[in-house]
Amino acid sequence: MVKVQAQGQTFECDRGANLREVLLKNGIDLYNGNAKVINCHGLGTCGTCAVTVEGEVSESQWREKARLSVPPHSPASNRRLSCQTKVLGDIKVTKYDGFWGQGSETVWKPQA
Repeated sequence: MVKVQAQGQTFECDRGANLREVLLKNGIDLYNGNAKVINCHGLGTCGTCAVTVEGEVSESQWREKARLSVPPHSPASNRRLSCQTKVLGDIKVTKYDGFWGQGSETVWKPQA
């Protein structure tokens, strides 16, 4: 088991678990505004589950790289799509503002 810190909470998940599924299962507010309703449900096409992650996670694959290279995202932003990310070790997750989580203002961070 590995530890995930997000939105002031700490919980455990299996190594290799999908980050989006882990966050939602633990009641984390992953989506901003209407993105709670209008999202791709983990297909990696909408980009609304973007977060920053500190710690050991899977490498970005082509689908995630492609989505994060299209505005309003930027490859330089260091964001990850939680739906395309596997948790491999202890991590800390931060969510930013904007419909796609592309903003610069923190919505929530690992510890309150």
